[in-house]
Amino acid sequence: MVQKAKILLVDDRPENLLALEAILSALDQTLVRASSGEEALKALLTDDFAVILLDVQMPGMDGFETAAHIKRRERTRDIPIIFLTAINHGPHHTFRGYAAGAVDYISKPFDPWVLRAKVSVFVELYMKNCQLREQASLLRLQLEGNGKDADGEAKESAGLLAELSARLAAVEEQAEALTKQLNDDSTDAAAVATAAHLERKLTGLRRALDALEPGTGSTSSVSSQN
Repeated sequence: MVQKAKILLVDDRPENLLALEAILSALDQTLVRASSGEEALKALLTDDFAVILLDVQMPGMDGFETAAHIKRRERTRDIPIIFLTAINHGPHHTFRGYAAGAVDYISKPFDPWVLRAKVSVFVELYMKNCQLREQASLLRLQLEGNGKDADGEAKESAGLLAELSARLAAVEEQAEALTKQLNDDSTDAAAVATAAHLERKLTGLRRALDALEPGTGSTSSVSSQN
């Protein structure tokens, strides 16, 4: 079962962190505080996050530098970053945020409903990716062989493949609906691209499952050559 997603909130002002927690509490996910870039990087060493809300103006390591460190790490480079800033120096400043790896750039004061909606999209995408990894892990474990007789193992494998196929179909349906919603709502291009990446992963897993069905894949190819 997929656990709650973790959302990292990074801001040097406690009142801003409190406000973010109040806005995002309705999502019923795990909210993690960090009061500096250094503290955020430390949290990212041990935990996986669905999305990062990162304040730009912080003493010491600012948001841009923090984002650069996040994107350089293989473990964290794919985590979506939403920049939050109380200042707006025009297009150049915004471009710097996107160049640092942000998927969105929001100026304060922001609309709580808009922020919550944007964060919820990335949380949902994260959950779908977690489900996909669980299905792949279950498939690997069950297909590693358990020493049973051939007939029993074949029946168990067939039942497992059928169960996995049904679970995957449910995830595929949810991913398709999410992609349609993102396209219809004209959401940020980065979110649409992430949803498309998830669908490609699902397609790959579907092909792998289809190849394991009796009479398909490498087994059938070998048979046809004999």
